[in-house]
Amino acid sequence: MQGLMQDWPLTVDKILDHAKAWHGGREIVSRSVEGPIVRTTYAEIHERAKRVSNALLGLGILPGDRVATLAWNTGRHIEAWYGIMGMGAVCHTLNPRLFAEQLVYIINHADDRIIITDLTFVPVLASIRDQIPGVKHIIVLSDEAHLDGSLPGALAYETLVENASADISWGGFDENTAAGLCYTSGTTGNPKGVLYSHRSNFLHTLVTMGSDVLGIKATDTVLPVVPMFHANAWGLTFSAPAVGAKLVMPGPKLDGASVHELLETEGVTFSAAVPTVWQMLLTHLRTSKGTLSTLKRVVIGGSAVPEAIVRGFRDEYGVDVTHAWGMTETSPLGTQATPNYAISQMDAEQQLQFKLKQGRAPLGIELKLVDDDDKPLPHDGTTFGRLKVAGPFVVGEYFRAEGGKILDQDGFFDTGDVATLDEHGVMQITDRAKDVIKSGGEWISSIEIENIAAGHPKAELAAVIGVVHPKWDERPLLLVKLKTGEAATKDEFLQFLDGKIAKWWMPDDVVFVDEIPLGATGKIDKKLIRERMKDYVLPPAAGVASGAVALAAPPEPKIYAPEPEPEPVVEPGHEDDAWLHWTPDAAQSVDRSRREAPAAPADHVEAPADAQLPFRGR
Repeated sequence: MQGLMQDWPLTVDKILDHAKAWHGGREIVSRSVEGPIVRTTYAEIHERAKRVSNALLGLGILPGDRVATLAWNTGRHIEAWYGIMGMGAVCHTLNPRLFAEQLVYIINHADDRIIITDLTFVPVLASIRDQIPGVKHIIVLSDEAHLDGSLPGALAYETLVENASADISWGGFDENTAAGLCYTSGTTGNPKGVLYSHRSNFLHTLVTMGSDVLGIKATDTVLPVVPMFHANAWGLTFSAPAVGAKLVMPGPKLDGASVHELLETEGVTFSAAVPTVWQMLLTHLRTSKGTLSTLKRVVIGGSAVPEAIVRGFRDEYGVDVTHAWGMTETSPLGTQATPNYAISQMDAEQQLQFKLKQGRAPLGIELKLVDDDDKPLPHDGTTFGRLKVAGPFVVGEYFRAEGGKILDQDGFFDTGDVATLDEHGVMQITDRAKDVIKSGGEWISSIEIENIAAGHPKAELAAVIGVVHPKWDERPLLLVKLKTGEAATKDEFLQFLDGKIAKWWMPDDVVFVDEIPLGATGKIDKKLIRERMKDYVLPPAAGVASGAVALAAPPEPKIYAPEPEPEPVVEPGHEDDAWLHWTPDAAQSVDRSRREAPAAPADHVEAPADAQLPFRGR
């Protein structure tokens, strides 16, 4: 016997319909790519999104066709997003922080028919236009006056919207129809496509609205610093309209000063971004003696959050920081570190230790921990194992079957993470499987060491990798990028770690570097670090002083550049040096712009995204 309730397909167009019907006057505020702050409402967004649907139909787009966006977080991007999905096409969000050749691969693999782009990325598309023949039209999210002719045949978004009708019926298709396409960042092999359905996005939205998860309310003002091209901005561009929250879209400016300006002028109460964004904001606040008068809650993901950031926001500004975890393959929410009843009864310091973990699974997510033989492991908070996940908004297979079968016999997806689970159901990522350090048959968590090291008052960023050891197989090496103007020694950092980690976890060496490269989702690019450190040899005995290493990523991969960068300083005589440049006890820079670009992407910290929700986004 079946129930007798209405068959009401869970399609995402209903989210914007709801926002228009019941929260139509609520504001969406954007820092536009052209510069000015632009204000609109859910009702206006709804009407213009319907015009987008008709404009796409006029350009030959049919249900199921892929329409890509290469754009920042703005109201126009939201219009395009809902306009694409509402008519049954697939919204494919492109990550502009990838190499040009990766963008070409992804666009062609997805068979994108149209690309909707911001002005920022017109030069990128112009440079690859002849390599993406399947793309029939490129639409620039601006007006005719801002098209400079550098991309022949480009169409002005505003002209298309103005000339299109808003008379179109959305939905009317099965809830399992594809809605969105997002590619992993390709840390191993080619990027892989994750094809979200309307149903999976709708269910993910309902879950994130819960008070134990994002807990956004109609009274909130939400600033999604995490980009829409990182797994749907962690679902915020669905959940905010679903509850009628005011949205503040940051556009291309993600530096501390620009984020702070929007937080204060727009009365933001809730925000979400990766740790590097919040580190930049914290630095700006301390330098400028700024305040946070309305911000109450922050969700951090993409990589593990250093304790110093959580303490800084809590103790200095009264802002509650919650850690979360997820990935492109989980839509992306997987866990969030909101306390259960038992944890809530603990004192503040005890609770803080749980906030630094990746958190508990909400309804709709199942977790399991297994060993290399796929046998279940105990939830004791100390046993490391491979983390697997299942649920209605978890990937079942990759787009076009890339990678073949990806689920185990029980329907669980292997995340590639190494983690622990404790008696409260709280999960903690200890490493990526490929990054875990295996020393003497035991595992050492590189993430835990680097997060503690990043809390040193002189450290800006820290990374830990395993290096070959003749006796123990691998031993940890700590790399540190110091804050501007600081100098430090190896012993300072080893003493700082002493007592905070197990003795046998202590790094065998500390190397000071001029840059720690970040990947396309704002996380430390350990693949690139390992490649550049492949010839490094541990010192023969403890106490040997380390030199400084220039580890900056070459500027070529940075294809987004909203702010001009200063010219690099080239040391005389080192114009053609290898990237390693040893100097006594102080981190210095050398120019490596003449070196061949590496095979993996590497970002700069000026404008990081995202993009592990907490979120690896891989």
